[in-house]
Amino acid sequence: MDLDKYKAKIRKFANDRDWDQFHDPKNLSMALSAEIGELLDIFQWLTSEQSKNLSEQDLKLAKEELGDIMIYLIRLSDKLGIDLEEAVQEKLKSNADKYPVELSKGNATKYNKR
Repeated sequence: MDLDKYKAKIRKFANDRDWDQFHDPKNLSMALSAEIGELLDIFQWLTSEQSKNLSEQDLKLAKEELGDIMIYLIRLSDKLGIDLEEAVQEKLKSNADKYPVELSKGNATKYNKR
């Protein structure tokens, strides 16, 4: 995925509609949270097994919400000047350090609770 390409498309979309005035980090993070809430609504009250086998309608809704989440995430990173690819790489390294395979394999305990 070319994040810079999507960042430019999302920026243009917002600018064309004069929405940049509303897209500060506070508002974007709140919108991101709301979209995550909409994704959670799809899974609320499902069993673990049901969540793995969504209906076509729920799968379509999940896809739409994930698209919204990604758009807001890219937009927020753009406004904050954060390189998302770099952030992911750094976080994966940090997680590898916090959760070494020999201590974490098959174990859901958080690193600071061992």
